[in-house]
Amino acid sequence: MFPRPASPASGCAGTPFRVLFVCTGNLHRSPLAERLLEARLVSCPGTFRVSSAGTAATAGTPMDPAAAALLVELGGDPHGALARRLTAALVDDSDLVLGAAAEHREAAVRLSPLWALQRAFTLREFARLLRPEDAARATEPAERACALVKGAAARRGAGGHRLDDDDVADPYGAPAQVAREAAARIAESVERIATTVLAAPPVRAHLPIES
Repeated sequence: MFPRPASPASGCAGTPFRVLFVCTGNLHRSPLAERLLEARLVSCPGTFRVSSAGTAATAGTPMDPAAAALLVELGGDPHGALARRLTAALVDDSDLVLGAAAEHREAAVRLSPLWALQRAFTLREFARLLRPEDAARATEPAERACALVKGAAARRGAGGHRLDDDDVADPYGAPAQVAREAAARIAESVERIATTVLAAPPVRAHLPIES
C-alpha cells in the first residue's frame, strides 16, 4: 500500500486529528490509553478520533477484565472495547501512532514506512518529547496536535535517550502489581499529552500502585 500524500491540513483544518494506540493483543495497554485519552478530549467533540489496535490481536476479543477495572479506577469507560489487528490501512489513516513499546512503533513503521516514520512514537517517548512552545502559534487543539507531532519528530534522537527506556511492560499474565504500574505509567503519559494538546491544567487521576 502506498502512503497517502502528506497534507499540512491533515487533522488541522476541519478533519479529526487521528490518534492510534498500539500494543500486542489490544487487550490491556492500548485500549486503556485509548479510552483515557478519549475521556480527556471529550471537550473537543469531532476534533479528535482516538482508536487502538494490536500487532497480534485476535479480532473481537473483549478488553481484559483486570485492565478494564483499572481503566474505570482512572475515570475511563471500557464499554465496547474489542480487539482488532494492526494493519497498514490503520496506520495510513492516523496522524499520530503511539506504541506501548518500541516493538509496536517499529511494527507501524514496517507497515507504512514513509507515512509512519515521522508520526509513530512510543507513548512515553512522545510524552517526553512534547514542548508547549512547538504549538505556540496554533489556536485550535487539532492544530496544536499537528504542531506538537512535528516538534517531537524533529527532537527525537537528541540527548542519547534509549528508546526501550520508554517501554510500558506487558502486564499480560503478570502479577496485579505489574498491571497497576503499567496503567499508572500510561495514565501519566496520556495526561501529559492531553494537557499539552489542550493547553489546559492537568486533571490528576490517582491510581495507587503500592503493594
